[in-house]
Amino acid sequence: MSVLMRRVHILSSLKQLIKCHGQRQLSHLKVCVVGTGPAGFYTAQQILKDPNAVVDLYERMPVPFGLVRYGVAPDHPEVKNVIHTFTNVLRNPRCNFFGNVRLGADVTLNELREAYHAVVLTYGSDEEKRLGIPGEDLDNVISARKFVGWYNGHPADLEVRPDLQVDTVAVIGHGNVALDVARILLTSPDVLQKTDITDPALSQLQKSTVKRVVLVGRRGPLQVSFTIKELREMTKLAGVDTVFRPEDFVGIQEKVADQPRPRRRLVELMLQTASRTQTRKCSRSWELRFLRSPIRFKADGSKVSCVELTVNKLEEVDGRWNAVPTGETETLDCQMVLKSIGYSSKAVDPVIPFDTKRNLVPNDTGRVQGLQGIYCSGWIKTGPVGVIVTTMNCSFETASTLLRDAHEGLLDTSRQRPGSEYILPLLSQRGVKPLTYEHWLKIEQWELEEGKKKGKPREKLLSVDRMLEIAYS
Repeated sequence: MSVLMRRVHILSSLKQLIKCHGQRQLSHLKVCVVGTGPAGFYTAQQILKDPNAVVDLYERMPVPFGLVRYGVAPDHPEVKNVIHTFTNVLRNPRCNFFGNVRLGADVTLNELREAYHAVVLTYGSDEEKRLGIPGEDLDNVISARKFVGWYNGHPADLEVRPDLQVDTVAVIGHGNVALDVARILLTSPDVLQKTDITDPALSQLQKSTVKRVVLVGRRGPLQVSFTIKELREMTKLAGVDTVFRPEDFVGIQEKVADQPRPRRRLVELMLQTASRTQTRKCSRSWELRFLRSPIRFKADGSKVSCVELTVNKLEEVDGRWNAVPTGETETLDCQMVLKSIGYSSKAVDPVIPFDTKRNLVPNDTGRVQGLQGIYCSGWIKTGPVGVIVTTMNCSFETASTLLRDAHEGLLDTSRQRPGSEYILPLLSQRGVKPLTYEHWLKIEQWELEEGKKKGKPREKLLSVDRMLEIAYS
C-alpha cells in the first residue's frame, strides 16, 4: 500500500471514529408522545424517521386527531386531509396508539419517564380564557371554544345549549376562530348538512333566527389576527351582506405599503370591501367593529341583552400597538355572545413546569427546562398561536432536537426501557381501559357507515361511553 493510500485509509478511519463517537448508534429509542393532535403526530412522524425509534402515542380521548377532529370547522374538509398523513403514522409498525389515557389522572409523568427514554408533551391548549368582566356568566354568553366543540361533537361540550332564536350575535375577537363561528352561524343549513357537523347542532342551526353577527376587536384593521382565506370566505357567503364602516379605514391606505405581503393583501381586501356600496341587499349580515373592548354584559332576566363597549385608541409601546380606553363607551344590543379571545393551557401533572404569564411550558427548542428527557411540541411549547403549518414546523424542530440529543449522548439511552410493557399493567390495575388503533378503526367504521346513511362524510359519536362500547364490541 502506497504512502498516499495509507494516509487516505487513516483519514477515513479517523472520520468514522469521530462520527461514531459523536453520534451514538441507538438500539431502541423508546419515546412517549402525550397528545394526538397535529403536534403529536408531526412529532411522531419525524421521530419515526430514525429506524431505531419506537413511539407510543397516549391520548386522553378515546379517539385520535385532537383539534383536527374537534376544532376544524365542518365546512373546511380540505384542512382535515392531514388525517391521511396522521393515519399513515398510526400504521407504522413502530408506532402504537393508546387512547382514553389521561396524564396526571391515570398515569403520572414520572411513571412515563421511568418507562421511556424520552417523553414529549403535546397536549395543547384546550382551556378557555375569561374576560373577567360583569355578566360573563349570563345565559347565552358562551366561549367560542365550547361553541366549536358543540357543533364538532366534542363529548365535553354536549352540555352547551346555545339559544339561536335571536336576532343579533356579538363575537368578541378578530381571529380565525371568530370568523369560523360567525360563518357557521350564517351559512345555510343546506350546505352544512353535507358536512360532518353533528345532528344536534344542525337541528339547532336549522331553527336559527340569527340575522346579524358583529365581530368586535380591541385594536384596528392593521392588527386583526384572522387570515385572508377566512375573510374572503366571509365576504362571499351566499345571502349574507358584508358591512364595513368606511370611517374605520381612514388613514389605513397610506400604511398598507409598509406591511408584509400577507398582511398587505389582507388589508387591501378589507379596504376594497369597505369601499363598496353599503346598501343592504340581504336579510342577514356580518360586520367588523374595531377599537372596541367589552366592559360588561347586561341582562334581560338571566339572558344577555347587550354588551357595553369601551372605545379604544392605539398607542405604540416598544413597537407594539396597544389598545387604550378613551373613556368613551357605547352599547351593542345582542342576545347572544361568543367569546373568541384565545385558548389557555395548564400543567396537567404537578411535575410539569408552567409559565402562566406566557401560557406555555418553558423550553429551549423543545427541551423542557429543568426536566431531563422531557420535551414539548405545539401550543404547549409556543403558546396558543398559529395554524397547522406553524404547529408542523414547531413539532419538526422538537423531534430534531430529541433525535440529536439521543445521538449525541445528551439523552440517556444507555439502558433499555420497557415502554408500554410497564405502563399498560399500571393502567389495568387502576381500571383504565386504553383503546388501540384497532379499536379506533372500529369506531371510525361505525361513524363512516352512519354518515353514509345520511349523505355525510361521517356521523361522529358524541359519548365517550358509546365510543368504548363500540370499540370493545
